[in-house]
Amino acid sequence: MNIATFTPAPARRRLSVLSLHCLLAIAALPGTAHAQDGTLPTVVVTARADNGGLGTEAATGSNLGLSRFDTPASIDVITRRQLEERGDIDLLDAITRAPGISAMPHPGNGNSSVAARGFTDTTSVMRLYDGMRQYGGAGLTFPFDTWSIERIEVLRGPASVIHGDGAIGGVINVIPKQPARNAPEHELQLGIGNEHSRRAAFGSGGAIDERWSYRFDASTERADGWVDRGEHSSRSISAAIRLDVSPDLNFRFSTARGEQEPMRYFGTPLVDGRPVAALAEKNYNVADSAMRFDDRWTDVLVNWKPNVNTTVRSRFYSIGSDRHWRNVEGYYYNAATGLLDRADATEIFHDQSQTGNTTDMAVKGTLFGLANAVSAGFDINSSSFTHINNTYVGSAPSVDLFDPVPGNFSSSMPTIPRYHSDAKQYALFAEDRLQLTEKWSVLAGLRYDHAELARDDLVAGRQAYERTFTNVGWRLGTVVQATPSLALYGQYAKAADPIGALLFLSTANSRFDSASGRQLEIGVKHASANGAEWTLAVYDITKNNLLTRDPANPSQSVQVGERSSRGIEATVTAALAPGWRIEANASLLRAQFEDFNESSGGKAVSRAGNTPPDVPRRLANVWLNWDFVTAWTASAGLRYVGERYADNANTLKMPGYAVTDLSLRWQAAPRTGVTLRAANVFDKRYFTTAYYMPQQWFYGPDRKVDLIVNHRF
Repeated sequence: MNIATFTPAPARRRLSVLSLHCLLAIAALPGTAHAQDGTLPTVVVTARADNGGLGTEAATGSNLGLSRFDTPASIDVITRRQLEERGDIDLLDAITRAPGISAMPHPGNGNSSVAARGFTDTTSVMRLYDGMRQYGGAGLTFPFDTWSIERIEVLRGPASVIHGDGAIGGVINVIPKQPARNAPEHELQLGIGNEHSRRAAFGSGGAIDERWSYRFDASTERADGWVDRGEHSSRSISAAIRLDVSPDLNFRFSTARGEQEPMRYFGTPLVDGRPVAALAEKNYNVADSAMRFDDRWTDVLVNWKPNVNTTVRSRFYSIGSDRHWRNVEGYYYNAATGLLDRADATEIFHDQSQTGNTTDMAVKGTLFGLANAVSAGFDINSSSFTHINNTYVGSAPSVDLFDPVPGNFSSSMPTIPRYHSDAKQYALFAEDRLQLTEKWSVLAGLRYDHAELARDDLVAGRQAYERTFTNVGWRLGTVVQATPSLALYGQYAKAADPIGALLFLSTANSRFDSASGRQLEIGVKHASANGAEWTLAVYDITKNNLLTRDPANPSQSVQVGERSSRGIEATVTAALAPGWRIEANASLLRAQFEDFNESSGGKAVSRAGNTPPDVPRRLANVWLNWDFVTAWTASAGLRYVGERYADNANTLKMPGYAVTDLSLRWQAAPRTGVTLRAANVFDKRYFTTAYYMPQQWFYGPDRKVDLIVNHRF
């Protein structure tokens, strides 16, 4: 194969003809259209009040249409209003305003991973886009900005009963803007800032006629970044169209695409085990490095209400991702020479695709004379993944720490297809909510997951392995409404986590089962008539069956490890005085390995009692708004992340940090607003995470100032 001309074949992502025939068949069913004479009654669709409060419905926590107040779990909603007030353009910045969530992004996880309740990365904290899951991958690389986002729902704690394995720490559901029945409205955003940043975005949505409505959003951004040669850019486009066949039946077709070229920055090495502030802006990657992510999402959603108590939803979807890395990723300080040695010249292509269907039905009725709601459904999908690489072989010349000459990428190994994985997955799930009394309800849920995984060795020309995984998750919870404004709840849940990203699973690790976990959580939720709200949650999570080194043979892994996490989380939203509003949250946790060994110096060394990497003990967020004169609002935000360890041995500790954001918003005209925003206003130098090498740390962004103009027309 000619390496110079090799590019992955573009994936063909299309909804199946069968799926479309099914949709047409549903539309043609007798009784689905109320008017048989061809005249359709006017459909009036009103948006549900969605201020993110405890009365807000959160689909991420249940398929039964429950509000946050009625769900026995910790759920938070970040609304469109909050995104605009806080000025969070980067999606990860917005997500980590939620309680108990901290960022740990690096290029290897698509710059998208977070930690939640003591558990980390994409195999333990699931990301969804509009309720859709990209199965078995290494990290969700779309969406990456907030322009097209309507809200973000964050469910903390095990969520396998709703969304499948890989959610023992929680689920983050990013929900885009939807077609609406209002008169068409358009919005234009233009922004400029330091580091030569520039941004443009356009959005439009509304009714086309009495049956059709639409939504369209597009954005583009470019900046130089906060490190040398840190240029990055992104482009995103999404569109949706909805057909209201009748008041009881509608179809929605959606498509989205995002392209990124992130900063080609792989962290900064420690020198003699310590960070050196003078290296904060240095980039040790090669000059011809590359990083590109291209993601596509398409789905058709059917909503049908055959009667007032029954709702049927069915979604046919197709997801595709193409990714490319070409970088020198490993940096090691050489005390003998005083230079920085570079290694791990890595080139990788990902070609990932997935098609599937999720269908569920919810029915309201009675059971034993008591109000009852039940939901049941299935999820089925097929995934394909091809991994193309150079086996990570190659290096680059050593460079000066303070004046590095980047050089170019070089590898003695060809970049060719190495392996291909196919996964066929199905799941069955059900929920039931029984209202025992006017103030006391019980919620139960059950999910069964089945996945058949096959991997082919493309170099040897043979099948590497074939394996089937099955998991059962369940939960039992209760809510007691002590007063109209105060609810007490408790929940016990069982969940499962894969031991690694399923489509990447090596032959050696394929013989192990998924890890299992359980959580006990109790909490209080309060919502007063004046809009003030507060919540308090206490939880205990244990995850079993981790891969750990065999003490008798450190070269072998055994599946007997265990880690635990116990913590408390609190949130509050209140109006302090006329014109003043505060939103705050804080969390305190203790996470540790209970039973875990790793190989060190050829021996199995116990890490029991140590804190897992990237898990802060303390987290806090505060956001304060002040409407100080008509049309003017000043805002201030504080994000605090406590100390975290960079290694299992707990010998390298990343310091905690507090970052302050400020913004000033002026409503210059009824349809025109101007915002001046300063993120990290005190230019704090801090670390977000360590790379795969514990002595290679990532600096967070420095001070960023933006002037943004929004105009609606």
